[in-house]
Amino acid sequence: MAAETKTIEEELRGTIATMTRAERQLASHILRHYPVALLGSVTQLARGAEVSSPTVVRLAQKMGYGGYPGLQAAVRDELEARLVGPLAKHDLWAAQAPEGHVLNRFADAVMANLQATLAQIEQADFDAAAALLADPSRKIFATGGRITLAMAEYFVTHMKVIRPQVELLMPVSNAWPPALLEIEPGDVLLVFDIRRYENAVLQLVEMAAEQGAEVVLVTDPWVSPAAAHARIRLSAQVEVPSAWDSTVAIQLIVETLMAAVQDLTWETTAARMRRLEALYERARFFRGRK
Repeated sequence: MAAETKTIEEELRGTIATMTRAERQLASHILRHYPVALLGSVTQLARGAEVSSPTVVRLAQKMGYGGYPGLQAAVRDELEARLVGPLAKHDLWAAQAPEGHVLNRFADAVMANLQATLAQIEQADFDAAAALLADPSRKIFATGGRITLAMAEYFVTHMKVIRPQVELLMPVSNAWPPALLEIEPGDVLLVFDIRRYENAVLQLVEMAAEQGAEVVLVTDPWVSPAAAHARIRLSAQVEVPSAWDSTVAIQLIVETLMAAVQDLTWETTAARMRRLEALYERARFFRGRK
Protein backbone atom coordinates (compact mmCIF):
# COMPACT_ATOMS: atom_id res chain seq x y z
CA MET A 1 0.00 0.00 0.00
CA ALA A 2 1.38 3.45 -0.92
CA ALA A 3 2.35 5.79 1.90
CA GLU A 4 -0.35 8.30 2.79
CA THR A 5 0.38 11.80 1.47
CA LYS A 6 0.98 14.30 4.25
CA THR A 7 -1.16 17.39 4.51
CA ILE A 8 0.47 20.80 4.41
CA GLU A 9 -0.31 21.17 8.11
CA GLU A 10 1.49 17.90 8.85
CA GLU A 11 4.46 19.00 6.71
CA LEU A 12 4.78 22.22 8.70
CA ARG A 13 4.56 20.45 12.05
CA GLY A 14 7.12 17.88 10.96
CA THR A 15 9.74 20.39 9.77
CA ILE A 16 9.23 23.40 12.04
CA ALA A 17 12.20 22.45 14.24
CA THR A 18 14.58 22.82 11.27
CA MET A 19 13.35 26.28 10.23
CA THR A 20 14.93 29.67 10.82
CA ARG A 21 13.46 31.90 13.53
CA ALA A 22 11.43 33.93 11.03
CA GLU A 23 10.21 30.78 9.27
CA ARG A 24 9.17 29.23 12.59
CA GLN A 25 7.23 32.40 13.42
CA LEU A 26 5.50 32.19 10.04
CA ALA A 27 4.81 28.45 10.35
CA SER A 28 3.38 28.90 13.85
CA HIS A 29 1.04 31.60 12.57
CA ILE A 30 -0.10 29.37 9.69
CA LEU A 31 -0.72 26.43 12.05
CA ARG A 32 -2.75 28.59 14.44
CA HIS A 33 -4.94 29.80 11.57
CA TYR A 34 -4.76 26.84 9.19
CA PRO A 35 -5.90 26.81 6.41
CA VAL A 36 -7.45 30.30 6.47
CA ALA A 37 -4.05 32.00 6.71
CA LEU A 38 -2.97 30.51 3.37
CA LEU A 39 -6.01 31.72 1.45
CA GLY A 40 -4.99 35.40 1.39
CA SER A 41 -2.19 37.22 -0.40
CA VAL A 42 1.52 37.05 0.41
CA THR A 43 1.28 40.51 1.92
CA GLN A 44 -1.69 39.60 4.12
CA LEU A 45 0.03 36.44 5.38
CA ALA A 46 3.32 38.26 6.03
CA ARG A 47 1.52 41.05 7.91
CA GLY A 48 -0.47 38.58 10.02
CA ALA A 49 2.65 36.61 10.96
CA GLU A 50 4.74 39.77 11.40
CA VAL A 51 7.42 38.59 8.98
CA SER A 52 8.64 39.83 5.58
CA SER A 53 7.03 38.83 2.27
CA PRO A 54 10.31 37.19 1.12
CA THR A 55 10.09 34.91 4.20
CA VAL A 56 6.70 33.68 2.97
CA VAL A 57 8.05 32.99 -0.52
CA ARG A 58 11.18 31.31 0.85
CA LEU A 59 9.21 28.95 3.10
CA ALA A 60 6.91 27.94 0.22
CA GLN A 61 9.99 27.20 -1.90
CA LYS A 62 11.67 25.18 0.85
CA MET A 63 8.50 23.09 1.15
CA GLY A 64 8.81 22.21 -2.53
CA TYR A 65 5.94 24.27 -3.96
CA GLY A 66 8.08 26.58 -6.11
CA GLY A 67 6.55 29.67 -4.56
CA TYR A 68 3.49 30.98 -2.75
CA PRO A 69 1.04 30.44 -5.67
CA GLY A 70 2.01 26.75 -5.72
CA LEU A 71 1.47 26.46 -1.97
CA GLN A 72 -1.94 28.14 -2.26
CA ALA A 73 -2.95 25.81 -5.09
CA ALA A 74 -2.00 22.81 -2.95
CA VAL A 75 -4.09 24.13 -0.05
CA ARG A 76 -7.11 24.62 -2.32
CA ASP A 77 -6.70 21.11 -3.75
CA GLU A 78 -6.50 19.74 -0.22
CA LEU A 79 -9.67 21.56 0.81
CA GLU A 80 -11.52 20.48 -2.31
CA ALA A 81 -10.60 16.86 -1.60
CA ARG A 82 -11.82 17.15 1.98
CA LEU A 83 -15.01 19.18 1.58
CA VAL A 84 -17.11 16.46 0.04
CA GLY A 85 -20.72 15.45 0.55
CA PRO A 86 -21.86 12.20 2.21
CA LEU A 87 -22.19 10.22 -1.05
CA ALA A 88 -18.75 11.15 -2.33
CA LYS A 89 -17.26 10.60 1.12
CA HIS A 90 -18.76 7.10 1.26
CA ASP A 91 -17.22 6.25 -2.10
CA LEU A 92 -13.80 7.45 -0.94
CA TRP A 93 -13.60 5.25 2.13
CA ALA A 94 -15.55 2.30 0.75
CA ALA A 95 -13.08 1.86 -2.10
CA GLN A 96 -10.22 1.51 0.40
CA ALA A 97 -12.07 -0.18 3.26
CA PRO A 98 -9.79 -2.63 5.09
CA GLU A 99 -10.90 -6.13 5.92
CA GLY A 100 -12.65 -6.68 9.22
CA HIS A 101 -15.99 -5.89 10.79
CA VAL A 102 -17.22 -2.30 10.61
CA LEU A 103 -17.31 -2.15 14.41
CA ASN A 104 -13.54 -2.66 14.54
CA ARG A 105 -12.81 -0.32 11.64
CA PHE A 106 -14.99 2.39 13.08
CA ALA A 107 -13.63 2.01 16.61
CA ASP A 108 -10.05 2.16 15.33
CA ALA A 109 -10.82 5.36 13.44
CA VAL A 110 -12.50 6.94 16.47
CA MET A 111 -9.59 6.06 18.76
CA ALA A 112 -7.16 7.55 16.25
CA ASN A 113 -9.34 10.68 16.08
CA LEU A 114 -9.29 11.07 19.86
CA GLN A 115 -5.50 10.71 20.00
CA ALA A 116 -4.96 13.16 17.14
CA THR A 117 -7.37 15.67 18.67
CA LEU A 118 -5.61 15.59 22.03
CA ALA A 119 -2.22 15.92 20.33
CA GLN A 120 -3.11 19.01 18.33
CA ILE A 121 -5.03 21.07 20.90
CA GLU A 122 -2.83 23.62 22.63
CA GLN A 123 -3.36 23.42 26.38
CA ALA A 124 -3.11 27.20 26.65
CA ASP A 125 -5.98 27.58 24.16
CA PHE A 126 -8.09 25.02 26.02
CA ASP A 127 -7.44 26.69 29.39
CA ALA A 128 -8.26 30.10 27.93
CA ALA A 129 -11.57 28.78 26.59
CA ALA A 130 -12.45 27.23 29.96
CA ALA A 131 -11.60 30.49 31.75
CA LEU A 132 -13.89 32.46 29.42
CA LEU A 133 -16.74 30.01 29.97
CA ALA A 134 -16.24 30.08 33.75
CA ASP A 135 -16.20 33.88 34.04
CA PRO A 136 -19.45 34.83 35.85
CA SER A 137 -19.37 38.34 34.35
CA ARG A 138 -19.86 36.91 30.85
CA LYS A 139 -23.07 35.46 29.43
CA ILE A 140 -22.60 32.26 27.44
CA PHE A 141 -24.29 31.48 24.11
CA ALA A 142 -23.83 28.33 22.03
CA THR A 143 -24.79 27.42 18.47
CA GLY A 144 -24.03 24.93 15.72
CA GLY A 145 -25.02 23.72 12.30
CA ARG A 146 -27.50 21.13 11.10
CA ILE A 147 -25.55 18.28 12.70
CA THR A 148 -23.45 20.06 15.32
CA LEU A 149 -26.37 21.93 16.88
CA ALA A 150 -26.84 18.76 18.93
CA MET A 151 -23.42 19.38 20.48
CA ALA A 152 -24.44 22.93 21.36
CA GLU A 153 -27.70 21.69 22.93
CA TYR A 154 -25.83 19.07 24.96
CA PHE A 155 -23.38 21.72 26.16
CA VAL A 156 -26.14 24.15 27.15
CA THR A 157 -28.16 21.48 29.00
CA HIS A 158 -25.24 20.68 31.29
CA MET A 159 -23.76 24.17 31.51
CA LYS A 160 -27.06 25.58 32.78
CA VAL A 161 -26.53 23.43 35.87
CA ILE A 162 -22.91 24.51 36.28
CA ARG A 163 -23.49 28.27 35.98
CA PRO A 164 -26.22 30.82 35.19
CA GLN A 165 -26.72 32.87 32.01
CA VAL A 166 -26.25 30.15 29.39
CA GLU A 167 -28.42 30.14 26.27
CA LEU A 168 -28.76 28.18 23.02
CA LEU A 169 -28.82 30.21 19.80
CA MET A 170 -30.71 28.58 16.96
CA PRO A 171 -28.95 29.15 13.59
CA VAL A 172 -32.13 30.50 12.01
CA SER A 173 -32.04 34.07 10.73
CA ASN A 174 -35.39 35.12 12.19
CA ALA A 175 -34.14 34.16 15.68
CA TRP A 176 -30.94 36.23 15.49
CA PRO A 177 -32.14 39.79 16.19
CA PRO A 178 -33.66 39.05 19.64
CA ALA A 179 -30.65 36.93 20.56
CA LEU A 180 -28.15 39.52 19.40
CA LEU A 181 -29.89 42.11 21.56
CA GLU A 182 -28.74 40.10 24.58
CA ILE A 183 -25.09 39.83 23.51
CA GLU A 184 -22.82 42.42 25.10
CA PRO A 185 -19.09 43.02 24.60
CA GLY A 186 -17.17 40.28 26.39
CA ASP A 187 -19.94 37.66 26.27
CA VAL A 188 -18.90 34.28 24.88
CA LEU A 189 -20.27 32.52 21.81
CA LEU A 190 -19.30 28.84 21.61
CA VAL A 191 -19.68 27.69 18.00
CA PHE A 192 -19.62 24.19 16.51
CA ASP A 193 -19.04 24.04 12.75
CA ILE A 194 -17.58 21.17 10.73
CA ARG A 195 -17.57 20.47 6.99
CA ARG A 196 -19.72 21.20 5.02
CA TYR A 197 -19.60 24.63 6.64
CA GLU A 198 -22.93 26.42 6.81
CA ASN A 199 -23.54 30.00 5.74
CA ALA A 200 -26.09 30.51 8.51
CA VAL A 201 -23.49 29.70 11.17
CA LEU A 202 -20.92 32.02 9.60
CA GLN A 203 -23.41 34.89 9.37
CA LEU A 204 -24.44 34.46 12.99
CA VAL A 205 -20.79 34.42 14.12
CA GLU A 206 -20.01 37.55 12.09
CA MET A 207 -22.92 39.44 13.65
CA ALA A 208 -22.09 38.26 17.17
CA ALA A 209 -18.45 39.28 16.73
CA GLU A 210 -19.61 42.73 15.60
CA GLN A 211 -21.55 42.92 18.88
CA GLY A 212 -18.29 42.30 20.74
CA ALA A 213 -18.71 38.59 21.52
CA GLU A 214 -15.64 36.48 22.25
CA VAL A 215 -15.96 33.55 19.83
CA VAL A 216 -14.72 30.07 20.78
CA LEU A 217 -14.86 27.80 17.73
CA VAL A 218 -14.88 24.00 17.78
CA THR A 219 -14.23 22.83 14.24
CA ASP A 220 -12.46 20.17 12.17
CA PRO A 221 -8.89 20.07 10.76
CA TRP A 222 -9.98 21.93 7.61
CA VAL A 223 -11.32 24.80 9.69
CA SER A 224 -14.65 26.58 9.41
CA PRO A 225 -14.61 30.06 7.81
CA ALA A 226 -15.92 31.26 11.17
CA ALA A 227 -12.31 30.93 12.39
CA ALA A 228 -11.67 34.39 10.97
CA HIS A 229 -13.80 35.78 13.83
CA ALA A 230 -12.73 33.38 16.59
CA ARG A 231 -10.55 34.29 19.54
CA ILE A 232 -9.92 30.60 20.27
CA ARG A 233 -10.07 27.64 17.88
CA LEU A 234 -10.19 24.00 18.99
CA SER A 235 -9.95 21.47 16.15
CA ALA A 236 -11.23 17.90 16.37
CA GLN A 237 -10.49 14.99 14.04
CA VAL A 238 -13.73 13.75 12.52
CA GLU A 239 -12.98 11.27 9.70
CA VAL A 240 -14.34 7.74 10.06
CA PRO A 241 -15.38 4.95 7.64
CA SER A 242 -18.82 6.43 7.13
CA ALA A 243 -20.68 8.79 4.82
CA TRP A 244 -20.85 11.21 7.77
CA ASP A 245 -18.14 12.66 9.95
CA SER A 246 -17.86 11.56 13.57
CA THR A 247 -18.62 13.89 16.48
CA VAL A 248 -17.00 11.69 19.14
CA ALA A 249 -13.85 13.85 19.38
CA ILE A 250 -16.05 16.96 19.54
CA GLN A 251 -17.94 15.34 22.41
CA LEU A 252 -14.61 14.82 24.15
CA ILE A 253 -13.84 18.54 23.86
CA VAL A 254 -17.31 19.50 25.12
CA GLU A 255 -17.26 17.22 28.15
CA THR A 256 -13.69 18.15 29.08
CA LEU A 257 -14.54 21.86 28.81
CA MET A 258 -17.53 21.33 31.11
CA ALA A 259 -15.35 19.47 33.61
CA ALA A 260 -12.79 22.29 33.54
CA VAL A 261 -15.45 24.96 34.05
CA GLN A 262 -16.97 22.94 36.88
CA ASP A 263 -13.59 22.83 38.63
CA LEU A 264 -13.14 26.57 38.21
CA THR A 265 -16.61 27.36 39.58
CA TRP A 266 -17.10 24.48 42.00
CA GLU A 267 -18.38 26.46 44.98
CA THR A 268 -21.12 28.08 42.90
CA THR A 269 -21.76 24.91 40.92
CA ALA A 270 -22.13 22.71 44.01
CA ALA A 271 -24.71 25.09 45.48
CA ARG A 272 -26.66 25.09 42.19
CA MET A 273 -26.57 21.30 42.05
CA ARG A 274 -27.91 20.98 45.58
CA ARG A 275 -30.80 23.33 44.79
CA LEU A 276 -31.53 21.48 41.54
CA GLU A 277 -31.54 18.08 43.27
CA ALA A 278 -33.98 19.43 45.84
CA LEU A 279 -36.27 20.60 43.05
CA TYR A 280 -36.04 17.23 41.29
CA GLU A 281 -36.86 15.47 44.55
CA ARG A 282 -39.85 17.72 45.21
CA ALA A 283 -41.18 17.19 41.69
CA ARG A 284 -40.48 13.42 41.84
CA PHE A 285 -38.68 13.94 38.54
CA PHE A 286 -36.73 10.67 38.61
CA ARG A 287 -38.01 7.20 39.35
CA GLY A 288 -36.93 6.03 42.76
CA ARG A 289 -36.00 2.49 43.65
CA LYS A 290 -38.86 0.21 44.61
